[in-house]
Amino acid sequence: MSKKQLHIIKIGGNVIDNSESLYHFLKDFTALDGYKILVHGGGKVATQLAEELGIESKLVDGRRITDIETLRVVTMVYGGLINKNIVAQLQRFGTNAIGLTGADANSIRAKKRPVKTIDYGFVGDIDEQSIDPKNIERLLEAGFTPVFCAITHDGEGQLLNTNADTIASALAVALSKLYETTLIYCFEKKGVLHDINDEESVIRDIDPERYEELKKQQIIHSGMLPKLDNAFTAINCGVKAVIIGRSDDLGALKNKQPFGTTLYKR
Repeated sequence: MSKKQLHIIKIGGNVIDNSESLYHFLKDFTALDGYKILVHGGGKVATQLAEELGIESKLVDGRRITDIETLRVVTMVYGGLINKNIVAQLQRFGTNAIGLTGADANSIRAKKRPVKTIDYGFVGDIDEQSIDPKNIERLLEAGFTPVFCAITHDGEGQLLNTNADTIASALAVALSKLYETTLIYCFEKKGVLHDINDEESVIRDIDPERYEELKKQQIIHSGMLPKLDNAFTAINCGVKAVIIGRSDDLGALKNKQPFGTTLYKR
């Protein structure tokens, strides 16, 4: 018997910080057929609130240092303000969404990142073993659409700030054992571009062999490499495909039109 289809879609700050983009994205998300899960990051709101509260935002190589004051802010913003705003808008469109952190239903259990050269504070690292797919399956089968923010827990009562891209990938790998799972990363570009200066030069399909060729030709710029490496890792662990594209174009999927760049195993 064939597996049911599941889409796991991750959105970032470029969508969350723009109310018009978020409105259109959530409308397109609602129109997608089958089971779906939304994962969101935090956007600029947490940084702005921290500044208003006199809490300095510390970043190392683009990664947020999460001390206890910062953890309180990101929990309020990610798990509260942003998450519930998204859930309320999805209800408006007819999607019966339920907003979650990783602590809810013990869905995502992380380990506090060990201190090496840098102490990242209350940051959680996860893998596919961190996910409880059965509890998430119960929510999906009951007709709910989970909306996960970037907060997890360690099983000992401690909340942890966790990268939303990593959460989306781990969810996709864990749930691929139960569903035919497609992982979608929405970001500001139309897809992986053949020419970084030409927004229309989208590479529609990439398999592992083509990926190696594109890297040798230095067509894929360095900022995309970690995202694509993680995508192929997810595919090798059971995810059907990973799509990278712009949130504004998500509606194309419903209409069976080209959307972004699809990564797959040949």
